[in-house]
Amino acid sequence: MPSPFDPNTQNHLTESKIVVALERIAEAFRVLLWNESKAYNLSTIQIQLLIFLAYHDQAKCSVSYLAREFNMTKPTISDSIKVLKEKKLVEKHDNPADSRSYTIKLTAKGHNIATHAAAFSTAIETPLSKLPDNQKQAMLSGLTSLIYDLNRNGIITVQRMCYTCSHYRATEGKHYCSLINAQLTTGQIRLDCPEHASVV
Repeated sequence: MPSPFDPNTQNHLTESKIVVALERIAEAFRVLLWNESKAYNLSTIQIQLLIFLAYHDQAKCSVSYLAREFNMTKPTISDSIKVLKEKKLVEKHDNPADSRSYTIKLTAKGHNIATHAAAFSTAIETPLSKLPDNQKQAMLSGLTSLIYDLNRNGIITVQRMCYTCSHYRATEGKHYCSLINAQLTTGQIRLDCPEHASVV
């Protein structure tokens, strides 16, 4: 079967070139996260957990949700949270409605590390900011559609994007949000919306 990593295939198919380009960008993310993890003596997933906890509401800050978010087992997430707790970067808060569950909150030290570590994305965001607006819009549209398809095929699990929201409507190629009763431009399509409501 032809592979996009075979130059003989890659050089003749645009989609193969895109796959390889995405793989190289993914590698850049891994390197940047690895550098952050070394700086704070943490693993890359622990850095990712801190960043997620810093920018999402408490309803999403449980072991169960984090396991789905990062496509990992609950024990793996629990082990990482245990290390972060030992380093005094997070605290566990019991759920009064369910003694078996708890939410995770950053300490001041954890929040400080999270916000500093999150700046790793600047290395990728800066060159993107230099692209013409129409090129950025085309990239966003293509990547959003790709993420949606990967989600529908079960490859990417949790998604809080417009396309998977009960408030979203698409008619004749136009995007509409019933929550704000407004049509959306391509640039307004969200990948991580705080008001996301899953389709039942």
